[in-house]
Amino acid sequence: MSIRERIRNHTGESGIDFGYRTVVVRTPRTSGRVHVRLVVVAVSFLVAAAVLAVVAIGIGDYPLNPWQITRAIFGDPETRFHRIVVVEWRMPVAISAVVFGALLGIGGAVFQSMTRNPLGSPDIIGFDAGSYTAVTLCMLAFGATAYWDVAFAAIIGGIITAGIVFLLARKNRKVESFRLIIVGIGVSATLGSLNSYLITRADVEDAMMVGFWSAGSINRVTWNSLVPVLVLAVVVLAGVALLAPSLRQMELGDDAATTQGINVERTRLLLMVFGVATTALVTAAAGPISFIALVAPQLARRIAGTPGVTVLGAAAVGAALLTFAHFLSLVIAQFYRSIPVGLLTVSVGGIYMIWLLIREARVQYGTPK
Repeated sequence: MSIRERIRNHTGESGIDFGYRTVVVRTPRTSGRVHVRLVVVAVSFLVAAAVLAVVAIGIGDYPLNPWQITRAIFGDPETRFHRIVVVEWRMPVAISAVVFGALLGIGGAVFQSMTRNPLGSPDIIGFDAGSYTAVTLCMLAFGATAYWDVAFAAIIGGIITAGIVFLLARKNRKVESFRLIIVGIGVSATLGSLNSYLITRADVEDAMMVGFWSAGSINRVTWNSLVPVLVLAVVVLAGVALLAPSLRQMELGDDAATTQGINVERTRLLLMVFGVATTALVTAAAGPISFIALVAPQLARRIAGTPGVTVLGAAAVGAALLTFAHFLSLVIAQFYRSIPVGLLTVSVGGIYMIWLLIREARVQYGTPK
């Protein structure tokens, strides 16, 4: 293979070697490069998530084989009961595992890219805690449990918490990533104490309702709560997709992004709103599900070999991780008892966070990896 052919394989028609294989995509109005390995990895994880979701539909107290599932989905009149089990009960849960995981991955990618730090995840820097606190107040003080009430409270609580964290982390008109994470952890701990106090002062029934919701379970998701999430998720995904190019430029720093025509403050505010919305939508429907937003972007970056976190890769890996956690919870329930996916993700994510903290400390202090 000639040098010219090698250059074209890496970069299309230009002479710049980005270190990974790309394909040039051109339209009449714009052009860009597609990371080939990233697309392959994303498609592979999305396919794996879809397969696991279908398999999970057949697992439960009333097991179903693939043929029974297929007949139930396509409305065979002889499988009316199977259709109720599959379409009405299990399918919204399986779909929510894929969609919620993708939303959490996107939220993690947005904030990790904005802070330029692998610990810059919504569940680490307190935004999830803000949504949790708002929903707890909504349930205990006003007795509101409808999806739209809980969703509105979760989004508002997350945005207010994000604004407080960014305001406290701001120094000399700039937001330092390390300072943001430290402030976020402090705010999260404060809100956690407030949540515990509210639960201890509530009635037993209300406290049990909030405690069950806070475990983070998608098994209670129905079409009534899933459809609003799907509608709002389309809006959030469209907004993040439009802001993704600006997000990549902001990774170079505020000054560099400004010189390229990016309104940094406005873009950061919009990204913050959309990023909080991704986790708030999930929190409203299923309760807080931690560590997917933390793990998915970094895992996707390492597998795809991209120079930074990507929204597409994080969404695909997040969908696969949450779907696998849902599948694992169903398998465990067959031998022991049902475990909410939120508890499984916390267990796995906690181990990952310990490793990540050790790694970051070694990098910061110059210790060999």
